[in-house]
Amino acid sequence: MTEQAESKHPCLAGGLIHPDQWQLPETSVRKTLRAGIRDILLQLKADFSMADQAYQSLDDLPSLSSARLQRYAPLPDFAPLGSALLSALDELRQSGAHTRKACFLVSQPFSGLPEALETLDLRVISPPANLLMADADIAAWWDEQLMTDDWVIPELADFWLRHRSGLGLIRELMARLAVDQAGNGVVGCSSWCWQFWCQYLPDLYVAPWMPAPLTGECLVDWFGQLAMPDTGQGLTARMTNDGRFVLPAPSESRESRKHSLFPKDLATLARGNPGVALAVWRRALRAKPEESESGDVDAPDATEHCWVAPLDRLSLPKVPPSTTVSTGHVLHSLLLHNGLDLERLAQVTGLPEQELQITLGRLQRADVIAFSRDSHRYRVQPLGYPDVRRYLQARGYPVDRF
Repeated sequence: MTEQAESKHPCLAGGLIHPDQWQLPETSVRKTLRAGIRDILLQLKADFSMADQAYQSLDDLPSLSSARLQRYAPLPDFAPLGSALLSALDELRQSGAHTRKACFLVSQPFSGLPEALETLDLRVISPPANLLMADADIAAWWDEQLMTDDWVIPELADFWLRHRSGLGLIRELMARLAVDQAGNGVVGCSSWCWQFWCQYLPDLYVAPWMPAPLTGECLVDWFGQLAMPDTGQGLTARMTNDGRFVLPAPSESRESRKHSLFPKDLATLARGNPGVALAVWRRALRAKPEESESGDVDAPDATEHCWVAPLDRLSLPKVPPSTTVSTGHVLHSLLLHNGLDLERLAQVTGLPEQELQITLGRLQRADVIAFSRDSHRYRVQPLGYPDVRRYLQARGYPVDRF
């Protein structure tokens, strides 16, 4: 593997890697075997409950209060990640692994990379109001934006529309990046936007980097750090079904404790994506176990503790069934463009606004997407993203490889 930057930030534990080095975090053997058995049983239409599924649905267990959820699994501060990204890029330059003026960073949706880039002490380049700018005006617009160095584009997906007149802005920027004539700056780009432009410009090379996927160990470290500022001593989290520990992380002083494979399976479900993993983690936290524990287990060191529902007991949002193509077109377009308002969604899909409103309403009711009153955009939600990606892939839509 190419030499990569090291960082103490848990979301950059694996450093920055080339996109073609990305690999899906491995699931646990137990989950793999369980999934295989479940598939066989479904095929045989057997009415059978597996031993590790003997409990009733954990969705009825009391969830954490809003106050405790904010204490145990708060939404992250992205400034430390931004600083860690700059440090990682500096190390790549010093090692000779990156020699270009501009740095191009690809990231999965909900990774937090755009938010982190916005916190940097760099000049933010925002997209113009008119994304259908005439070709004659595009070069002059970029000349003005790139006139001075030390700039940042937090999310390149905001600079285009999948429309015959909406490709010019990114096409011009990519041409400048290809010959390293965009000056010193940083470009953040959604993996879905990146996938489209790799197909549209197959010979394009901009020396991209991306954060390595988070493993189960990385998630344990990150979740522990998120809870640490408020809890002081940290957080103890154990599984509701068997009492195994999720937090704190395994250590030599706690060798007698049995630790759960939940973090490893969560990393696989989230595809190493920190935003998706955190959203599922917040959904899984519970106020008390399903039933009293059995067996002798070491008492937790921390004074605060909570419980974690198994992944197969969680009800995550699903894409509602549909007999039309509008659902797939809408979801794919929202991911390509980092969210869209109704007018632009109609432009890129070619669907009537009335049909779009019906589709958007169904997806909102299913908690797959949400509408932001601040940006007036519809966006796919982190909890719904795993099923959205599977839905699009099963129907032949081009998906990112991450």
